[in-house]
Amino acid sequence: MHPASQRARRRRRNRPRGFTLLETALAVIIIGVGVVAVVDAQQSFMMANRWSSHAATATYLANEVRELTRPLRRHDPVTGLEIVGSALVGWGPEPGEVTVGDFNDIDDFAGIRFGDGGDMPGPINGFGEVIFEIDPDGNVVRDNDSNPVPMRGWSQLVLVDKVHPFDTSLSLAPNYFEPASGTSPGRAVDEFPLRVTVVVSYREPGAAQAEEIVRVSWIVP
Repeated sequence: MHPASQRARRRRRNRPRGFTLLETALAVIIIGVGVVAVVDAQQSFMMANRWSSHAATATYLANEVRELTRPLRRHDPVTGLEIVGSALVGWGPEPGEVTVGDFNDIDDFAGIRFGDGGDMPGPINGFGEVIFEIDPDGNVVRDNDSNPVPMRGWSQLVLVDKVHPFDTSLSLAPNYFEPASGTSPGRAVDEFPLRVTVVVSYREPGAAQAEEIVRVSWIVP
């Protein structure tokens, strides 16, 4: 072979080889898939972290209602719960009980929602006080009139159900009672346990509806 041809072939072999179009396309695809995976993982982590934070806050708010109702009787200590004629008297807030500070028994809380979109200001703590919004610096958020702003978006719905004394999963009507029969003395309308359930919901800024975050239940014997 001619020496000049040999030198040309050696130069071609020693010339740096670039990427082909196919190799470049594969590299772009691999990098793209990796970036998408990282972004998805980050979004999933942020959602899980936000949910954990919301769940912790909701559990705290539910337990605050539990602390508030812990020392209370099932029914009003003065008027009690009774059936007059065919009407149930004493279930729910009594006349004149218009604030949470007026509530003196557990059935006063039946169906009351505290906080966002609710019947009364809230959410509330174990002393019946409104819990205020706190900014990242630990200061209470105030409106344009310098009034403290309640926790935004949060609500506590309190459900009170009368339950069977031997099967607390069985809900009974508020006016249910057991008449005396034979040797059984029966059970008066105010002698049944209560199941209290606090449903804590959160409405994201700009959202039309709130989302239930947690519900906590307990039995008041």
